[in-house]
Amino acid sequence: MFDLLFETSWEVCNKVGGIYAVLSTKAKTLQQQHKDKVVFIGPDIWTKDNESPFFTESKSLLADWKEKVSFPAGMTVRVGRWNIPGKPIAILVDFKSLFQYKNELYAKMWDHYKVDSLHAYGDYDEACAFAYGSALVIESLVKFKKMEQQKVIAHFNEWTTGMGLLYVKSYLPGVATVFTTHATSIGRSICGNGKPLYDYMKGYNGDQMAGELNMESKHSLEKAAAQNADAFTTVSDVTARECEQLLERKPIVTPNGFELNFVPKGAKYAESREAARKRLLQAASALTGETYDDDTFLLATSGRCEFRNKGLDVGIDALNVVRYEINKLQKSKRKIIAFITVPGWTDAPRTDLVEAMEAEEKGTKLFDPIITHSIHNFDSDPIYGKLNYLGLRNEAFDKVKVIYVPSYLNGNDGVFNMSYYDLLIGFDLTIFPSYYEPWGYTPLESVAFAVPTITTDLAGFGQWVVNEQGNDARKSGVEVIHRTDSNYSPTVMQVAHGIMDVFSMKPAEWHKLSRAAQKTAKMALWSNFIKYYDTAYAQALDSASKRK
Repeated sequence: MFDLLFETSWEVCNKVGGIYAVLSTKAKTLQQQHKDKVVFIGPDIWTKDNESPFFTESKSLLADWKEKVSFPAGMTVRVGRWNIPGKPIAILVDFKSLFQYKNELYAKMWDHYKVDSLHAYGDYDEACAFAYGSALVIESLVKFKKMEQQKVIAHFNEWTTGMGLLYVKSYLPGVATVFTTHATSIGRSICGNGKPLYDYMKGYNGDQMAGELNMESKHSLEKAAAQNADAFTTVSDVTARECEQLLERKPIVTPNGFELNFVPKGAKYAESREAARKRLLQAASALTGETYDDDTFLLATSGRCEFRNKGLDVGIDALNVVRYEINKLQKSKRKIIAFITVPGWTDAPRTDLVEAMEAEEKGTKLFDPIITHSIHNFDSDPIYGKLNYLGLRNEAFDKVKVIYVPSYLNGNDGVFNMSYYDLLIGFDLTIFPSYYEPWGYTPLESVAFAVPTITTDLAGFGQWVVNEQGNDARKSGVEVIHRTDSNYSPTVMQVAHGIMDVFSMKPAEWHKLSRAAQKTAKMALWSNFIKYYDTAYAQALDSASKRK
């Protein structure tokens, strides 16, 4: 289909969010179909003392180009492989020297595309410098390989790379451009500011809201990229409606897939699940001073700390409801431990917890038994504050314990020292009652590890499950709760009911639900979803061919 594909993202070899999961899992399928015809471009923000664990530099890859290439102001690049399944080619761009050109670049983008960089703040300059550097890499490679008349695609992800797309559009008219928004900047801002997005969607004007919310620069850049790309895509039907209204262009929907090579199989699966449960119970026991049976019900939620958007408020309220319900069950001694694994402003792992986990004698409850790491903002952290407000303090009489893990689970957090995936496999249920969730990798990852999940139809993944299988949790392993701008309390009660339902299952019932979750995950493999990108690439190449 194409001779060369460039894919640019801030999250190439840089694990900071959900887009990393999108690209790192998609890469294997792309490599299988187009061996080394795909080049990923990411930011070189690493140092010798803090090198990327996801990148291995190569002296031989593109060596002829690297020997002759010269970039403005001494901009440098490194070429290597991304350490993920498929091992695709990756180019990291050190863009810091390009800041000196920003005024000239911004002026050109205003003249050609009406991108308003005047109101820029925060990470705008950094993102645009990286995007500009990425476009220079694409321009240099295309011209060096004399591929101006061949089928070359430049695919850019999120507003952070939008200026790169516009540069390619201006200076490489023969290159087909694709722009993917994983979440519109203005839609996320509307939700983040507590405004109702869905009930009033048809009444919103993106430009007007950008002015109201001080988002003019990011929004105008994203809108220009979306409208000028040869093909414009987004990840779900939910976000497609948002794009059409706020960015004023209807996108192609390209759902996010997954790869099951991350998931242990057979006996290894059972071993990994047992190891995860042992570590989770060990931490809970050390914090609370209690001993937990092997059949303790383990529940988790995770993601970025977007308290409302990710439904963390709903999840904690639902756990509080469950606490009252389970405390009434006098005959049942089984307990629930809910882990909230959401990175916060972490200070350090708690030394008293680490010592308690290493000690042979148990039975002493630690001070502040609801958190595993110290944080810098105990007084303002929304999760910690909500747990205390509701009195979710892991008292001895409570059968529902809640433990906040405000650290990245990268295998080196100082307490668990296991990765998120290594721990995810040990849970019995996950909950992700999101309000704003363009796709929802966390529930997809959950079912991939055969852990049933609860999500909402405002998450792209949840809506996809309903579209494909109907809303039958027993069939899909996924309970999809209907959520709107105005049904917060009913959503809380439905999540609580869903937790109680799975908690009450007999082992055979749970295993059946787990197998259903696995089947859903297999439906969402990249091998099934890559066809949607093929459609976008074909559209982009057709548009570019007409310019040629």
